[in-house]
Amino acid sequence: MRNGVPVDRDIEDTWRRVADAIAGAESATDRPGWSAQFHDLMRDFKFLPGGRILAGAGTSRSVTLCNCFVMGAIEDAMDPIFAALREAALTMQAGGGVGYDFSTLRPAGTLAQATGNIASGPVSFMQIWDSMCATICSTGSRRGAMMATLRCDHPDIEAFISAKSRPQALTHFNCSVLITDEFMRAVDADEPWPLVFPAASLGATADEGADEETVRREWPGSKGKVPCRVVKRLPARDLWNQIMRATYEHAEPGVLFIDRINRENNLGYCEQLNATNPCGEVPLPAYGACNLGSFNLTAFVTAPFTAQAAFDFPRLRHLVPIAVRFLDNVMEASDFPLAQQAQQARASRRIGIGLSGLADALIMLGIHYASDEGRNLAAAVMATIREDGYRASVRLAREKGAFQLLQADRYLSAPGIGRLPADIRDDIARHGLRNSHLTAIAPAGTISLLANNISSGIEPAFAAEYERELLTRSGNTQTHAIRDFACWLWQGIDGEPALPPAFVTAAELSAHDHIAMQAAVQPHVDHAVSKTINVPPETDFADFQDVYLDAYRSGLKGCTTFRASRHRAGVLNAPIGRDKVPATGRE
Repeated sequence: MRNGVPVDRDIEDTWRRVADAIAGAESATDRPGWSAQFHDLMRDFKFLPGGRILAGAGTSRSVTLCNCFVMGAIEDAMDPIFAALREAALTMQAGGGVGYDFSTLRPAGTLAQATGNIASGPVSFMQIWDSMCATICSTGSRRGAMMATLRCDHPDIEAFISAKSRPQALTHFNCSVLITDEFMRAVDADEPWPLVFPAASLGATADEGADEETVRREWPGSKGKVPCRVVKRLPARDLWNQIMRATYEHAEPGVLFIDRINRENNLGYCEQLNATNPCGEVPLPAYGACNLGSFNLTAFVTAPFTAQAAFDFPRLRHLVPIAVRFLDNVMEASDFPLAQQAQQARASRRIGIGLSGLADALIMLGIHYASDEGRNLAAAVMATIREDGYRASVRLAREKGAFQLLQADRYLSAPGIGRLPADIRDDIARHGLRNSHLTAIAPAGTISLLANNISSGIEPAFAAEYERELLTRSGNTQTHAIRDFACWLWQGIDGEPALPPAFVTAAELSAHDHIAMQAAVQPHVDHAVSKTINVPPETDFADFQDVYLDAYRSGLKGCTTFRASRHRAGVLNAPIGRDKVPATGRE
């Protein structure tokens, strides 16, 4: 340790430092044993804790071990707006990304009753957040990450959709539209779509006394449905086409199917979700935190590239309970920038165990990413993680107590909990549960690079060889040549320069192939799945425009795309000598 910064000689030192720190949540007599088990969990990159855990656990720095947070609702007045900005700055300074729903801010052009000023709208305030993020991030080498969401019926939704069409606009934000089921029905039926805002917040209008049309909506920051004034109407399909055209040209905005997210929320009885962490895999309530880790599936493939290649499910089942305990302990080991964040994290004890290296594991098993066999294996892995995770969480509840927000009867009526095996549901009813949510699939980009550059998350391999831009501590970027782990292993085993038989890149797959893989694992994921649909730059808009519709019909909770264009660059590029195809801006 030097000035609070870990000086690890090698990765073994990192694993030991982290294992000791996380075992610190156990009783003094149990710490050595759990430290040894946590060390074994991480050894050989079998389990990849979130980057904040690896960087901060066991140091003397006052940092959070949670990668990201969703912040509180932004009250539509100047003082609370800047109080929310301060909360975001403190959170980002401690190492956490932030997500915000800006739907509570009045639309541009609205008269403020108190001052007589004209409201500038949500997008203008997002620019202030973006500048803050750039300033905070200029002090270190961690790239700032923020998510902005806006309801599909907010009067400023068109400005939000086009917000990132300007060069260098809102570069620290990912943007996603909150899509409701009602809007999707209006798109399907080609109906007019009302843009609305809570009537109580709009105040008097120039034509006060005239009949004003109102509808009732559940609005962020309000309890239940509230009267909302219809500000304008436009064809639902026109608005949908604006989303798709902007996504095609600029890779923004993504979509979050917010009604489905709330229906599927295990804690739907006590919280409303309106935003996610910056990469979209964890929808969270106000001040909720991401506490994530990923199993490296390549570490569970035996006899790779042979006729005897197999996936070691017994080994995975053995390690899942240890990973649950590890992440549960993180909540005691972590600092939280705000008291509300600590309170929320410990009331629900959300964790998110997922996977990474899926594509490389399939390549090592000789299975094509877009095959039924590949999707079935991915689903089986996530089902194993989920079911063994819940069983472990029940045992933890018996040992350490259930999470505070548990109301067993209401919790057991959640759709996702209803899909669990009967024995798990019975055990929850009898003994409770330690963690409200247990699974999420993160992009895992940086930690996958650390693990010898396995394919990240559930994404297909990007390329056999490519270039990656990394941010240095000085704030500059450096380009590094990278080789895919499965391709490197294939050369090491076979000695041949040709690619493995099952190797396929993201750009070689259809958009539906990407969606089908995400749909295969989603039923086994409590939170959500971070997945970017990479499409080749030559893809016609006609072939692209139904991607989000396919995602909705496939049961996804959200979706993002990335198409190489002159407007948007990525952090991954094809090797020199080939066309440079940016991968994804959401990592």
